[in-house]
Amino acid sequence: MPDTQFLYWGSQDSVNRTPQEESFRYIVRNSGGTDNIVFMSHLGDLTQDADASSFEQVDRAFGILDAKGAAYSVVAGNHDVTGDDTRGDTPYLRTVGPRRFTRAKSFVGADRTGYNTAHVFRAAGRSWLVLALDWRTTEQGFAWADGIIKAHPGMPVILTAHDIVAPEYDDNVFPYESGDPENNATLSAYGQTVWDKLIADNDQIFLTLNGHYWPSGRTTRKNAHGNDVHLHIANYQNRFFGGGGMIRLYHFDLARDTIDVETINPWILAQRPESRSKLAAQHARVTGPVDNFSVPIDFEKRFSGFIPVPVRPARPAGTQLIKGTVAYWRFDGQGAPGTALKEGQKIRDLSGKGNDLSVVTVPGTAADALTWSDDHHPDQPAHASLTFSGGRSPVNGSYLTTAAGAPLNRETFKGGYTIETFVRMPLDWDAGRNGNASVLSRRGAAKNAGKHGENTDPNEPLAQLAITNNGREVQFNHYALNNTYPTTNWSHGLAELRWWHVAVVNDGRRTRLYVEGSPVADDPRRLSHGLTSLGLPWLVGGHEYDGAIDVVFHGGIGEIRIVNRPLSQGEFLTADDREGGHRG
Repeated sequence: MPDTQFLYWGSQDSVNRTPQEESFRYIVRNSGGTDNIVFMSHLGDLTQDADASSFEQVDRAFGILDAKGAAYSVVAGNHDVTGDDTRGDTPYLRTVGPRRFTRAKSFVGADRTGYNTAHVFRAAGRSWLVLALDWRTTEQGFAWADGIIKAHPGMPVILTAHDIVAPEYDDNVFPYESGDPENNATLSAYGQTVWDKLIADNDQIFLTLNGHYWPSGRTTRKNAHGNDVHLHIANYQNRFFGGGGMIRLYHFDLARDTIDVETINPWILAQRPESRSKLAAQHARVTGPVDNFSVPIDFEKRFSGFIPVPVRPARPAGTQLIKGTVAYWRFDGQGAPGTALKEGQKIRDLSGKGNDLSVVTVPGTAADALTWSDDHHPDQPAHASLTFSGGRSPVNGSYLTTAAGAPLNRETFKGGYTIETFVRMPLDWDAGRNGNASVLSRRGAAKNAGKHGENTDPNEPLAQLAITNNGREVQFNHYALNNTYPTTNWSHGLAELRWWHVAVVNDGRRTRLYVEGSPVADDPRRLSHGLTSLGLPWLVGGHEYDGAIDVVFHGGIGEIRIVNRPLSQGEFLTADDREGGHRG
């Protein structure tokens, strides 16, 4: 909540608490609900005149938050105080100084002047530190703030002050011409001091908020650690009714790695639409690009310098051999990363069922077409994978195959099955060269198994888990025992440069496809019983058409596990062992 000064001009007998109080009621109503407001920061200039009569009214308004135990912070603005934080006693300090927060669970402490305070709130499973600094902080204030940050080394920090950045454009037109709405602000002279003395070297500070200037704006600067600091102005005192207690909401969405920002006026929204004046209606929600926007932040990466990302340890193969495992191939501990696999080299089936894989190389293929890698999905049991550099036109690359007499070749999975793997497409993946290449496929053309009917391609393999040429969608196309035509499951498109867990689950009646543990939209409901077999080998990274290899996979493949029963998501390779997901 920025500058509410025009609502509190006590020396002029001009006070109107109603707009701010309505905003406070909105905050209280939406605390802990779906909007989940957890903290409110006032950005200073609570009053126009710093008069005791004005602060007496401010005290009454903030009592609404206090009565409900709402967490908040306040900073002094230039209309609340004069001089720097050594000024001593003032109506501001007596009204909203540290004594006001002594019972607040979020209050951490204040410096010896009382004008600089620190607060902590919990949200999204972690603690966040808010520093609320004075209009003009002295060396001792900056040293105190630096000490608070160092005393809370694992917390992201939001820095609030009245003056940090100023807009680079004017307010002579409305709606305001903002230029580049993502970069239309710059450090003020005092803001440069705050940057130099506190922000630049403290990587935990990722967001600053200030009022004072208008119009609103924002910019992003790199700190001394090379990380982004987002610096925002929010101020509406020059708008209708002095901003009317307007609030800016910062919605932190850690799943989407985004902060969604919106600006609303609860006082106007609380009025019946038909009773709002034209000006009021225009300011119920401020929707321009400097007041309603989204900020993408990879929170895990941005905070990794002070909140190390936990690395899930590799899990022994034995812990993944659950009941019904008929094949389990993983690629750790067998070759140095970057070194190539050779023609005929074996990869053992860890299930003990004898379904070992052998390397097959297409003639004319480069020697490093199939290499070991330590790259892996973060939830993959084995911290290793294979990198395939294959394609078509002409066909090139190396792939893997089960032996002619492997038991898996004859398996029809009448009781159901689960196939799991991990895949990653590189940035040079091309639909023409690499599309429709299989991660895993079963040899044998559909026509040779007597398959025919709708959507049947007589030359395609009997089962194929492939990455299509249509936006890198996962496709599981398979011929069930009970049908002469195929059942095909389709996923959404998968982005490059990211590992994806893919699972196919058949419960004896229906086949479902999962990506990252989530079911896809295109899962046919038709009866799909088992998998047709001609007793021929399975291929990893190879795709056969009409009896011949026509394309080799391009990208990374992590481990592969095949189980002769349907698994729940809690039993997938990505499951948390503590939930019992890998107990047979």
